[in-house]
Amino acid sequence: MGKEKYVAYVGTYTHGSSVGIHVYDLDVEAGYMKEREVVPVNNASHVTKSNNGKYLYSIADEGVEVLKIGKDGGLTPINQVGIDGMRGCFLSTNQSGTFLFVGGYHDGKVTVVRILEDGRLGDVADGVFHKGLGSVAERNFRPHVSCVTPTPDGKYLCAVDNGIDQIKLYTVSPNGKLRLYDVLRCKLESGPRLIRFSKDGRFAYVICELTNEIQVYSYDGSGKSPQFDLIQTVNTQMDSEEIACAASGMKISPSGKYLYCSTAGDNTAGIFAIDQETGLLTELCILPVSGKYPKDIDIFPDENTLVVLNHESNEICFFHIDYEKKLIMMKGRPIKVETPNCILISKVEDSEEETES
Repeated sequence: MGKEKYVAYVGTYTHGSSVGIHVYDLDVEAGYMKEREVVPVNNASHVTKSNNGKYLYSIADEGVEVLKIGKDGGLTPINQVGIDGMRGCFLSTNQSGTFLFVGGYHDGKVTVVRILEDGRLGDVADGVFHKGLGSVAERNFRPHVSCVTPTPDGKYLCAVDNGIDQIKLYTVSPNGKLRLYDVLRCKLESGPRLIRFSKDGRFAYVICELTNEIQVYSYDGSGKSPQFDLIQTVNTQMDSEEIACAASGMKISPSGKYLYCSTAGDNTAGIFAIDQETGLLTELCILPVSGKYPKDIDIFPDENTLVVLNHESNEICFFHIDYEKKLIMMKGRPIKVETPNCILISKVEDSEEETES
């Protein structure tokens, strides 16, 4: 068996010279990556894979773009599916791979799209618009669904609403219908942006864009109702006195031992150790990323290289992580790419399964 191979899919805005999704081959040992191809998709702001690994779904102006993943990790556009609303900003799938969930920032909508048996997308099963307090402000108090993701037990769909400071918890019926079950209310004007769950599913991490903090919750879905209890709040800024900052990206390492985040304004990346028993975070470092607006981040499979997408300075930067010294050190030259939005690092599957007899 040879070494495992990985690719990175980087989605971009395409209102300038960029044309869509950039596919990169990873050199895990060197902590760097090399561009292989660019696939046209209109404003690919978020991507996710189908559960069977055969397709990549991408946000597009037309709704959701479906791309077939080749044996080498390359992409071939298949079709586009409308979502009966404004363009989305976040994608996820349920555990059984039967539904794709779309979060709509601009219209405050949660959309459910059916996934066909082979992984392609079907029609829209349901859609729910969130309601706010009216147009009292352009952003705050108006619905902006910034993240939709199922709980690890598959019982609920978490719809993070950045505008009304809530995480709405839905149940999803076998035919894809949404039913509001409960609401997790965050601090007023905190601007929750993303939710990630610990590897064992017992803890949830919510990054808040306006207060520049991560809220840690214990999670228990074993009872009649979902139980979220706030157990910790940590700051994401290097300098808490810095104004006009916005916490943006957040990922958890493959091992589940570390959480990584980024903050625009002071343009930093933070690394936190996750206590495997309590779920609590311990700050290792929060340091500059040598660019503007680190919109998304990801970690190489060996957890030694942090990738930062600097949206406004049009570049991808790489940092070696020294966990003992609590430092990140820039490595290699930044890769120039216009308005990078999102990154997904994916293992390239072996092709031996498709041999004909």
